[in-house]
Amino acid sequence: MENTKDLGFCKPPLRDVMITAIKKQNILHNPKEKADWFGMFDGYDSCSEDTSSSSSSEESEEEVAPLPSNLPIIKNNGQVYTYPDGKSGMATCEMCGMVGVRDAFYSKTKRFCSVSCSRSYSSNSKKASILARLQVTGKPPTKKAKVLQKQPLVAKLAAYAQYQATLQNQAKTKAGNSAISVEGFSWGNYINSNSFIAAPVACFKHAPMGTCWGDISENVRIEVPNTDCSLPTKVFWIAGIIKLAGYNALLRYEGFENDSSLDFWCNICGSDIHPVGWCAASGKPLVPPRTVQHKYTNWKAFLVKRLTGAKTLPPDFSQKVSESMQYPFKPCMRVEVVDKRHLCRTRVAVVESVIGGRLRLVYEESEDRTDDFWCHMHSPLIHHIGWSRSIGHRFKRSDITKKQDGHFDTPPHLFAKVKEVDQSGEWFKEGMKLEAIDPLNLSTICVATIRKVLADGFLMIGIDGSEAADGSDWFCYHATSPSIFPVGFCEINMIELTPPRGYTKLPFKWFDYLRETGSIAAPVKLFNKDVPNHGFRVGMKLEAVDLMEPRLICVATVTRIIHRLLRIHFDGWEEEYDQWVDCESPDLYPVGWCQLTGYQLQPPASQSSRESQSASSKQKKKAKSQQYKGHKKMTTSQLKEELLDGEDYSFLHGASDQESNGSATVYIKQEP
Repeated sequence: MENTKDLGFCKPPLRDVMITAIKKQNILHNPKEKADWFGMFDGYDSCSEDTSSSSSSEESEEEVAPLPSNLPIIKNNGQVYTYPDGKSGMATCEMCGMVGVRDAFYSKTKRFCSVSCSRSYSSNSKKASILARLQVTGKPPTKKAKVLQKQPLVAKLAAYAQYQATLQNQAKTKAGNSAISVEGFSWGNYINSNSFIAAPVACFKHAPMGTCWGDISENVRIEVPNTDCSLPTKVFWIAGIIKLAGYNALLRYEGFENDSSLDFWCNICGSDIHPVGWCAASGKPLVPPRTVQHKYTNWKAFLVKRLTGAKTLPPDFSQKVSESMQYPFKPCMRVEVVDKRHLCRTRVAVVESVIGGRLRLVYEESEDRTDDFWCHMHSPLIHHIGWSRSIGHRFKRSDITKKQDGHFDTPPHLFAKVKEVDQSGEWFKEGMKLEAIDPLNLSTICVATIRKVLADGFLMIGIDGSEAADGSDWFCYHATSPSIFPVGFCEINMIELTPPRGYTKLPFKWFDYLRETGSIAAPVKLFNKDVPNHGFRVGMKLEAVDLMEPRLICVATVTRIIHRLLRIHFDGWEEEYDQWVDCESPDLYPVGWCQLTGYQLQPPASQSSRESQSASSKQKKKAKSQQYKGHKKMTTSQLKEELLDGEDYSFLHGASDQESNGSATVYIKQEP
């Protein structure tokens, strides 16, 4: 087996892991022992459906085959207790061997599960024999007086009944929540039924495991819960990856060969996914699916043969997943973020919640906390407090003169770093022409002009032909931004360039336009020309933020790739809603990201939903004309007209708000 470095796949090979695990078991070679594999890797005799216990005339009439001893619910003194998986807070009765919550046990020493066990243990006639039995086998005696066995049996029966009811309720709840959350949408069915291909996790460096996904691929073996089993406890079996779709994998249990009848999809980063050998180390039952139990008499030999030379997850895979989902941004942190109503300036906002690295920011002056904005923590739209003043960017001063209790400024080092640039030599100048993605209509690349040069490489850009006279619709891009391009970029790459509004000499020609306007083009050498080996391909599926409604994450497809520029299409919607996005944008995520983080995924739009949403959008368009997030259904020209006609948008002489133009002393008054 070749060595692997990226993930540190299990070493020694799986064959050695299997053999080591098998040596730990007491293998039964009697062919009449039908269920010898039920204890594989764990030694749980109670996992067998046919397990029987010895009996004698001294046993109670109520004595039955023992139930699994590791049920997560016990009953003690009329009370039902539950406990989490794991050994912390657990105790074992020194009389009957019952396992339960330590706090629910009898006496200060917590050595017994009930009064009867405590009293019986005190009997000198039984103490020695019971101790010997527990120390040698770790199991309670099979011959018990009625007073000893009655209470544990009732407790186990009650626990078993409640355990089954709990499982059923959880299954119903899970099914119900799934149906409500994504309206029945399943990535697995969507991928399978259409033979789609999903973008690999390694394409998304900002996503969990994006930088350490390594060699996880088809044929990797893992240990997963066995759902084809009638046992009351959770058992596991080995499955192989048939197909990968982002975090999701199509799995097939070992022993099914070419039979796909029980194939299933699951999220590889889920808590129930483990490397081969985990059951052996954790004492968990490894049980073959009921459908194929009859195929082999020696499952251990079968697995050793099948897994020789195969790969599995690294032993610390779950730990890496957990670490990659720890985020430095916390609620109550203050940031500067773009004002969604006036893109030319920033405002102070407070982190309300963090989901998968995405931040729900509430503008500081929002009294009912509904005026919010969603973005990723690595978004170029958020900055540390004081950023606007430091570079000369417009900033809306807050009416709040004192920070609220518990709120604190986010440390500057947590924000995404921009590339340092040298502005001392040849650099961008005001009036230079270029091409830029319109932030109010992300499906278009427009003729644009540099309106102001800020510090640290930042530029204020305006879209030609639709600018407000006071610059209130300018927007800020860094000089290295992948959203601005040199003159001629669209023509060379066969992208439709949106000409200035009202420009009649079509088709648009840059040479003529520059001559007519007396302008010069920004030098090509000043633009970002780095193209990473991103791994995206046309047709790949992913989950993408609708940047016109940034709280939404939708099912999407890559439809074009121009160097590092991707055109993202939202499945079920018309092309006019597409977005041009950089390949390293933090607003793109692998398939399964929403499921992993608990974020709501928007399924592909159906014809009926498109029509209803379009009608609703027309009715609300004018009322929402001031909002950056509400312009998805509007063209650039329509948007600019409504922005300029809005009563509370234009910067007129008025009452309350002060707007700072960086460190300057001149402020523009705005109507409240």
